[in-house]
Amino acid sequence: MTDRSSDEEGAARQRTARRQGLAYQGAFEAVIAILIAMGIGLWADRHFDTSPRYLLIGTVVGFTSFVLRLVRLGRRLHPDASAESEQDEQR
Repeated sequence: MTDRSSDEEGAARQRTARRQGLAYQGAFEAVIAILIAMGIGLWADRHFDTSPRYLLIGTVVGFTSFVLRLVRLGRRLHPDASAESEQDEQR
């Protein structure tokens, strides 16, 4: 009987560790997306001799991808919450 409970605890710890790993990976990818988009914008500004135009566009694109990545990650980590919110919206 103790073997089953220890197996369940181990599986629960494994799921928690996996979710934490996905959260860190998603946050890292989101921040990197902002930096890459800003870098491309900065390069375009220097290449086309425009002042901060492409840097600002790159920042907006990077921030948008940041938000989308975090929303997708939230849905992946908490599928129950997104299903509940969809049901509430339909009512």
